[in-house]
Amino acid sequence: MNSHAQAPCAHPGFGPLPRRLTTAVRIGGVDVGGGHPVVVQSMTNTDTADVASTTRQVAELWRAGSEMVRVTVNTLDAAAAVPRIVDKLAMMGVNVPIIGDFHYNGHQLLTAEPACAEALAKYRINPGNVGFGKKKDSQFATLIELAIRYGKPVRIGANWGSLDQALAAQLMDENHALPEPREAAEVLREALIRSALDSAVRAEELGLPADRIVLSAKVSGVQELIAVYRELARRGKYALHLGLTEAGIGSKGIVASSAALGVLLQEGIGDTIRISLTPEPGQSRTNEVIVAQELLQTMGLRAFTPMVTACPGCGRTTSTFFQELAKTVQEHVRAKMPEWKISHPGAENLTLAVMGCVVNGPGESRHANIGI
Repeated sequence: MNSHAQAPCAHPGFGPLPRRLTTAVRIGGVDVGGGHPVVVQSMTNTDTADVASTTRQVAELWRAGSEMVRVTVNTLDAAAAVPRIVDKLAMMGVNVPIIGDFHYNGHQLLTAEPACAEALAKYRINPGNVGFGKKKDSQFATLIELAIRYGKPVRIGANWGSLDQALAAQLMDENHALPEPREAAEVLREALIRSALDSAVRAEELGLPADRIVLSAKVSGVQELIAVYRELARRGKYALHLGLTEAGIGSKGIVASSAALGVLLQEGIGDTIRISLTPEPGQSRTNEVIVAQELLQTMGLRAFTPMVTACPGCGRTTSTFFQELAKTVQEHVRAKMPEWKISHPGAENLTLAVMGCVVNGPGESRHANIGI
């Protein structure tokens, strides 16, 4: 069963534009695109060959609310570990789709480890490094044929940092021959878009249906990402995964991802998202999941936990008690939400106001379901 939290009711006259209707893709037990709620995804940073630590981190991300988790599959040991990880997660009651992240040698690993190919819910492949020269087409074809054999969807994920150099060179040469050549950055953007779309078309020609294809084309700049995804949305109906390649650490990473993804989501673009944050030393990996949820909930696209609003404080506030209380309330509702989902359906749509201001506090509290 798909257990998406539902979005709160939209108010007439404002809110995000209608969602772009894409081809729905089933990934494990999760539906992506086709009008389904935007899905939160995350990625582990463990050595996948370390079954215990990877299983532990996947479970931690799932408990935080990640609806799909991607793991690196870069060696035979990592590929062999995947079925064991999936089995251990199932024994723990963690029913989350595991996505295999492949670069360079995915065709070899999935061929050598059929149990891995079967256990994964989706394969992520990068058209920029799936193969080079004459080997590119055959190695890409092998990956697609494996996806067809095992009935798995594929995310074709082009990336600014590993762009298909042959395609980029071809487009640069064509641009150079134009009477009025375009800027190099514009040509490279086009190469990124073409890399994703051309690969999707090729996958369909090989027999993979559109309802098993998700696209992404990631960059690290906010304005570039917005431009790229607007074009991807304009040119096709494939489900789209949104995210910056590298957003950065701390508040910088949160702001960059929120700025880029917020614009696209407001325009109805995007079916899954990942907030790529660089964790600070000792910080939990789950922060990227919480930020993704808060972005979707703040925009009115999903509801995950009761929304806690709190006064920032000013010279009129006479103590810091309300700030401490707001933090306690926020932590409490997030900790209790798994239980409330079962015992109190709809609790995620509530608004709680913890205010310390004599000017706006009473009014804000009246607008909330619970005001303190």
